[in-house]
Amino acid sequence: MKILSVKFIKSSKTIEDCPVSILPEYAFAGRSNVGKSSLINMLLGNKKIAKTSSTPGKTQLLNHFLVNDEWYLCDLPGYGYAKSSKKDKTEWGEMSKQYVLKRENLTGVFALIDSRLPPQQNDLGFLRWIGTHGIPFVIVFTKVDKLTRSQLETNINNYKKTLLEDWEELPLIFLTSSDEGKGKKELLDFIKKTNDEVKKAEV
Repeated sequence: MKILSVKFIKSSKTIEDCPVSILPEYAFAGRSNVGKSSLINMLLGNKKIAKTSSTPGKTQLLNHFLVNDEWYLCDLPGYGYAKSSKKDKTEWGEMSKQYVLKRENLTGVFALIDSRLPPQQNDLGFLRWIGTHGIPFVIVFTKVDKLTRSQLETNINNYKKTLLEDWEELPLIFLTSSDEGKGKKELLDFIKKTNDEVKKAEV
């Protein structure tokens, strides 16, 4: 898939404020500082699409982008930012949960995981939650360029073992690097394939 156009549509505080649409929609979710904004910018080919910051917790709203006039990307607030107030954490968490559960055209969730870290409880909790609610998702490991090949292989295998303690089978897994552009083609090909399947199902 080639990215021909990207339009920022709006930022929303509630699911009721989100754009009305029947187009396929993909949500990008992850722990604060996982590199979500950088990955979105890499994927869409524009470094200024999603706001990046050295301060975790920058994204606080549901941010919608229309891609190629064919599908939506929704940038969700990061979770697990230690310096957020309890009120902020509650509001952000509830906003994202309501979106994931009630957004009718949500086609799938891209769950971003920092490949440099051992399995984190907030990541595992998020994966269990969306899995329990039957939300289609894939796992996207970020920052894979920051590790040697052997370190990356060890970390990914450890993560798989941890997930298989709760899951009978693993979801699709993508390895990405925003700095090197790794994983861009694979993610876009996956989105195109899924979009095509959605169209066929509508016929």
